[in-house]
Amino acid sequence: MYYICTTRCFKFKIKICYIMGLFSFLKGAGKEDLAKKEAEAKSAMDETNRIAQEALLNSQKQLMLQDIVRTTNVEIEDLGIKLVDGTVTVTGNVDTQEHKEKVILALGNVNGIATVDDQMTVTNPADESDFYEVKSGDSLSKIAKAYYGDPMRYKEIFEANQPMLKNADLIYPGQTLRIPKK
Repeated sequence: MYYICTTRCFKFKIKICYIMGLFSFLKGAGKEDLAKKEAEAKSAMDETNRIAQEALLNSQKQLMLQDIVRTTNVEIEDLGIKLVDGTVTVTGNVDTQEHKEKVILALGNVNGIATVDDQMTVTNPADESDFYEVKSGDSLSKIAKAYYGDPMRYKEIFEANQPMLKNADLIYPGQTLRIPKK
């Protein structure tokens, strides 16, 4: 559909016609391919959005990991957490080896974390504890018997893993526990 608009130019006594309206063309034909350019622009925009979303998600994960460290009630100076492809790098300064190990365990026992790269320093170093991965059928008393020869020493393992452990009966396969030296 189109409209013809006419106007007269009195100075020259001529009639000027303007055709205004909607003109139809075959959408898929033409010299320039706007659909291709639009798809390229959308793809670039999608990639930019994906990268921005991944960066935001990674920042949120790092904040969550910092909160997890705070729940350990360990004093840590200059806490730094960096997360790349399931590996957490933790930096900072703690007073004791026990505090360092608690931070490592708290981070390592998070679903989606495969490795903890420990870059922390300890003010008062001591012997390192053993780490034990819980197997199906394990209990703290069974682990205490294996490490200490006395199943009643399970309380030592429980206390060494607080606040990560809330109940001595609630351990699960795949969880890593800190076992202090005898």
